[in-house]
Amino acid sequence: MSASDRIAQQFHASIQAKQTALDQLPPLIEQAGRTMVDCLQREGRILSCGNGGSAGDAQHFSSELLNRFEMERPGLPAIALTTDSSTLTSIANDYDFNEIFARQIRALALPGDVVLAISTSGGSDNILRAIEAAHDRQARVVALSGRDGGPMALKLGPEDIEIRVPTEVTARIQEVHLLVIHCLCDLIDHQLFGG
Repeated sequence: MSASDRIAQQFHASIQAKQTALDQLPPLIEQAGRTMVDCLQREGRILSCGNGGSAGDAQHFSSELLNRFEMERPGLPAIALTTDSSTLTSIANDYDFNEIFARQIRALALPGDVVLAISTSGGSDNILRAIEAAHDRQARVVALSGRDGGPMALKLGPEDIEIRVPTEVTARIQEVHLLVIHCLCDLIDHQLFGG
């Protein structure tokens, strides 16, 4: 197979994953967007976390809220729990790597806040503990997952929302996660600020 054929194959696979997601995910994305808007209208915050590429997605989401997405508006309160290297390494060193997000959530989250927990596999122990910490703090969870949802799906409560990308391929899950993040940002902007 030529390089250009491999590239075309990647594009087609991405398009197919997004089409399948389009058939299943919009009601969940809308529900998650409403949850986030309600949180922000009550002066709550959205805390986001993930590992690897999902850490990048967590940061991407918080930057779109704190700065701006596609319209001029005031910054919105969002915190990526993946960015403070001193905090992350001190928690990992003094306690355990699996506590890096949970300890931050227990310190920062208030009742009514939202935790955006991102895991392509749904099996990351530090994300599972983050969900437990969110529940301890009476924060709601919006989970971005893939495959079968993994153990993360079993941790979610009735007030939580799981947006599970219906594919097995990590790259496709991550591509759809980014699209979901942009959909959430668009919903938040338009529901809070109109236009």
